[in-house]
Amino acid sequence: MLRVDTLRNIATRSLSGTPEGEMARKPNHADAQLILKLYDLRREPEMRKARNWWLTGFWPRSVEDFMSVAQSPGTPENAWFRQGASYWGMAASFVNQGVLSESLFLRPGFSGEMFFIFAKVHPFLKAFREKIGDPEAFQDMEEAVMRTKWGRERLKFLLKRIEVWREKVAPKN
Repeated sequence: MLRVDTLRNIATRSLSGTPEGEMARKPNHADAQLILKLYDLRREPEMRKARNWWLTGFWPRSVEDFMSVAQSPGTPENAWFRQGASYWGMAASFVNQGVLSESLFLRPGFSGEMFFIFAKVHPFLKAFREKIGDPEAFQDMEEAVMRTKWGRERLKFLLKRIEVWREKVAPKN
């Protein structure tokens, strides 16, 4: 089982030699190790369920759809909501804090799922933050997505695609 202290040790090693505040840097072996560990966490059985729910089972049409899941403790959907959001928030925080190479993290083969999830959240983010009283909800994901021109363009692309998919697969209330 992968332990948090293992991730912290790998993350700390990737900082060595990086000047304070420098975000864009050449990926190194520690970055690759951390990406592989993060990828390995995605294979855990309950995390697979959470990922599947975010990608195929949750098609919010309003902030109320988010609130019904967020305010349903003890349900599988609430657990999956929190697990997916916290996993990608944690991973994004490594990039935002300079612990993990931005260029490696933002490769679609690794963080494409985060972009997809954030594109589902984005249209309702302001209202969701207001309703739950947390101005920092999804903040790390938002920062990682919006920090580069490529990320902002990828978000625009996915927002359009998700709207089409939502109409095809999402249950209408």
